[in-house]
Amino acid sequence: MAMIADVALILEATDFAAEKHRQQRRKDVDKTPYINHPIGVARILSREAGITDTAVLQAALLHDTVEDTDTTFLEIEERFGLEVRRIVEEVTDDKTLPKMERKRQQIEHAPHCSYKAKLVKLADKLYNLRDLNRSTPEGWTKERVQEYFQWASEVVKGLRGTNAVLEKSLHQLFMDRGIAVDTV
Repeated sequence: MAMIADVALILEATDFAAEKHRQQRRKDVDKTPYINHPIGVARILSREAGITDTAVLQAALLHDTVEDTDTTFLEIEERFGLEVRRIVEEVTDDKTLPKMERKRQQIEHAPHCSYKAKLVKLADKLYNLRDLNRSTPEGWTKERVQEYFQWASEVVKGLRGTNAVLEKSLHQLFMDRGIAVDTV
């Protein structure tokens, strides 16, 4: 019965995220539905990293709702509990700050995240980097894509030692881009 309850909780988070992101699209040429991203992050955690922790998978599905929609942390807590709220809080950028400051804070904050938040961050970076390789967002130059990869490698450095499978996949993406990284 516990497994059925876990599936129901994950589906609740999926439904909530889909509703919140329903009008949003990715910036790729195909303008793919934004919900593909959080579902993809949860799938990477589940399928590639072998994560079965319900709170981590829920947080992966919800990780952009506060940052990119009208969702509040309190709403996350009321619907999904304090643990999920805390993970989502750890991976949410403060959109009131300038973009470069948010990027700097991600690098600085990464080593201090909880294990569960680090998992979500790793899968989020992996999804985004794969997506950039698949389709460059409209208006992005090759230089901007390369800068994103370089910045992501700095964030990932602070997440080392969390999940060897995710880190190996990220390491390969960085190497393919000619970004020198420490061995995983």
